[in-house]
Amino acid sequence: MIHGTRHATYTLGLTLCVGLGLTTLASRPVQAGSAAQPGQTVGLPVGAQLPVGLYFVNTSSFGVRDTRPLDSESNINLPTFLWATPWNLLGARLNLAAIQPVVASSPRGAAYQSGIGQPLLAAQLAWNLGNDFGVSYLFGGYLPIETEFLTRNASLSHRFAASYTGNGLNLTANLLYGVFVDPVTAQSVVYPDYLNLDLTATKKFGKWEVGPVAFASTDMPTRFPGYRRQGQIAVGGLVGYNFGPVNLQAYVTRDVVEHNYGGQETRGWLRLIVPIYKESTNSAAPSIPLSGRQSLR
Repeated sequence: MIHGTRHATYTLGLTLCVGLGLTTLASRPVQAGSAAQPGQTVGLPVGAQLPVGLYFVNTSSFGVRDTRPLDSESNINLPTFLWATPWNLLGARLNLAAIQPVVASSPRGAAYQSGIGQPLLAAQLAWNLGNDFGVSYLFGGYLPIETEFLTRNASLSHRFAASYTGNGLNLTANLLYGVFVDPVTAQSVVYPDYLNLDLTATKKFGKWEVGPVAFASTDMPTRFPGYRRQGQIAVGGLVGYNFGPVNLQAYVTRDVVEHNYGGQETRGWLRLIVPIYKESTNSAAPSIPLSGRQSLR
């Protein structure tokens, strides 16, 4: 949807996100959410190659979860800078990304807290398989922070994506696997490894884009017998419009299944994609030499 490129390659799959778990101090292990916000890559053809350039993307969302006695609210902003480099590695285009989340939340009607989330630094390899098919692998790390109401511990993130972007379609599945370096804090908050799956099936009609979306998430088993694993499945719909060089997407999701979150969540999402610069062509990128004293040409 970035102007002047294939409609479905407007972003790398900014599979980057903030620590969403709201932590509670306790004498026993308690729950914390995954470092990767479920659903935050919905709408993005994360398996497709991104044209060489520098991009700014911000995904903002506001959610209300039906907890009792009072609802829980959260606002998450994911400002991201993405560099689609002119280099190839192992036959794939190399992309680099950085994000600094900003979060505000009100758990169960409590006073709002706001702060800086965990920065994520990541690199992605995106392969063009031809016939509008692409796959990608992203590896990154969430840096530790001291913001008390958010996920604090460092973790590693693996992302595996596949996209079909022909005939005006964006059919994408993105599997996110997170591994915490240390699964428990000094305050006995448990950080489980997790799996998230984001799904997109949209169609373009001129400058418009519409279609269903969905996501699912689950905690992986932990060694802590008192830990209650969390999980959810949410479905919704997306509408996008290409204003030229700037692309706008909006979608709404609602939990249809939830486990140990305290209630179902309705969340509205808004995404802005701005190419700061990009090459006029999508020509083959030079390869990065893996050994020897070769030079890029």
